[in-house]
Amino acid sequence: QVQLVESGGGLVQAGDSLRLSCTASGRTLSLYTMGWFRQAPGKERELVAAISWPRISIYYADSVKGRFTISRDNAKNTIYLQMNSLKPEDTAVYYCAAERGAVITARADAWGQGTQVTVSS
Repeated sequence: QVQLVESGGGLVQAGDSLRLSCTASGRTLSLYTMGWFRQAPGKERELVAAISWPRISIYYADSVKGRFTISRDNAKNTIYLQMNSLKPEDTAVYYCAAERGAVITARADAWGQGTQVTVSS
């Protein structure tokens, strides 16, 4: 079983940038499709971005297209979410997730503990 640990969240102002990291242990990330989900208070958890392996396929939610970039470094067993031009509506707890196969869903095999991102206006 893979274990995931996120880092990089924080409090920023609108228009600022943050980079989230998710490092895996226990299994190599090359076996998994990886994704970033987020959950804001009172809202359902939503998939923000995903990246598959070995055939690279990348998904972004419409709300973050052009602002967020997902990447992975299998040698470091780490994925990243570069978030630019942050908006107050991006405020949420962000979770890293891993799922065997070509897609990632809310029933992912492994989840990180979450990292808070707060964007002030």
